[in-house]
Amino acid sequence: MSGSDIITAAVLVIGDEILSGRTKDQNIGTIAEHLTDIGIALREVRVVGDVEADIVAAVNALRARYTYLFTTGGIGPTHDDITADSIGAAFGVPVEVDDRAVALMKPAYEARGIALTPARLRMARVPAGAELIVNSVSAAPGFKIDNVMVLAGVPDIMKAMLFAATQQLRTGPRVNSVSIVVRSAEGEIADLFAAHQKRFPDVAMGSYPTFSEGNYRTELVLRCSDSERLEEARAGLSRLLAERELL
Repeated sequence: MSGSDIITAAVLVIGDEILSGRTKDQNIGTIAEHLTDIGIALREVRVVGDVEADIVAAVNALRARYTYLFTTGGIGPTHDDITADSIGAAFGVPVEVDDRAVALMKPAYEARGIALTPARLRMARVPAGAELIVNSVSAAPGFKIDNVMVLAGVPDIMKAMLFAATQQLRTGPRVNSVSIVVRSAEGEIADLFAAHQKRFPDVAMGSYPTFSEGNYRTELVLRCSDSERLEEARAGLSRLLAERELL
């Protein structure tokens, strides 16, 4: 694929609780795996706290650089949930309670015997011009504005929104991957691996070492959207490793 064919994305994780370590992020891996499956290359992840100026700066930088930006966190009912307002500020548009969001939330809340209080209506606040992202778990929607998808931080809700949001996005060829496990340290295969990468510049190659119970183990991972080219690279690397008696 040429550079123009590659569809790229970034993830912006929003929340003081992530930066403090109180909450351990569970969303980045889910998003990365899903985007890989649908042919969108995740290129960058950032984490910012609940500071509007920082969120605005990150949103504007990332949405300009990548095809899509996914944000997680900060769209709940409490005063520190400032993502919607920050996205509105980034785009220079007002943020108000959206009748479409209320229409989605009201019957779901009534069915559970829960009142739509002013606090809960904060979750219906959406920047002007945004499209809603359906939330099949708890009704309060996320939203999409231009190339920015704004998702919840709660993992189950985020995942539902992610799948709903990506139905309407451009996707590219799926990137396939294969791995070869070498029971030796990276230093023993580094020169061979680097030379092989030069022979296959269109195949992404990475080395991932581990050390356990006194033994080294290195996993060599090859990635490419062209399955035939990937197999050619894998077979060639396996042959070279076998010649050195590293397999």
